[in-house]
Amino acid sequence: MPTIEGAHYVCRRKGQTPEPSSAFVDIVTGEPAWFDTRVALQWDDEFLYFSFTAEETRVWATMTERDSKLYEENDLEIFIAGENAYYEFEINALNVIYEVFWIWKDVHRPGGPYWGRPEFDPNSQRTMVLDGVGGHVHERGERWGFLDWDMPGLRHTVHVGDGGWAAEIAVPWRSLELLADGRSLPPKPGDVWRIDCSRFQKIGKNGEMLDPCAGWTWNRHGHYDSHIPEVFPYVTFSDERM
Repeated sequence: MPTIEGAHYVCRRKGQTPEPSSAFVDIVTGEPAWFDTRVALQWDDEFLYFSFTAEETRVWATMTERDSKLYEENDLEIFIAGENAYYEFEINALNVIYEVFWIWKDVHRPGGPYWGRPEFDPNSQRTMVLDGVGGHVHERGERWGFLDWDMPGLRHTVHVGDGGWAAEIAVPWRSLELLADGRSLPPKPGDVWRIDCSRFQKIGKNGEMLDPCAGWTWNRHGHYDSHIPEVFPYVTFSDERM
């Protein structure tokens, strides 16, 4: 079990000035990244909003088809965790996205919360099986990744400038029911969710191609693995004004 303490972030209602996160750090070591990357979260009764800023000398993206393996080039990522499943979202500078809904195998069986839903049938759906990334194996073991699951009502856009790029994502609360575990949607003030944001970078600081990509996250994971919900930041929802 990872012993790294997750970061803490207060997500305020839309209409207030959002608080940017601290700069993303190396996913393994926690050392500063060579490009500044931050995210700010806001919410209202319909959506959870993510606003990324990503410094970059030369904005670069090549993949143009939805659900391409964006993690193999430059991208920005979101992970939203429930108790027994989590959602993965990725976006590149061409506004192309990749989505996966992950369910831990130890609960995905008859009687489990996701069992019997056609979209989560591993025998008929396109899936990926994962026990960890980058040599790290999660103690909970394998999970199913449902590759054709698309979040209903999701909104996203990208803005490219001279010094980098930015992404805006709006996740509808009604589509997070599968991860709410009985929590209120929209959340009640004081509710806490585990949410992580990350960036993977194929182009090095000198313009060289990296293999593997550099990985930067909101807080250090200790492994080259962005799929560790136990280290995701704690996001507390608030309607108090700053």
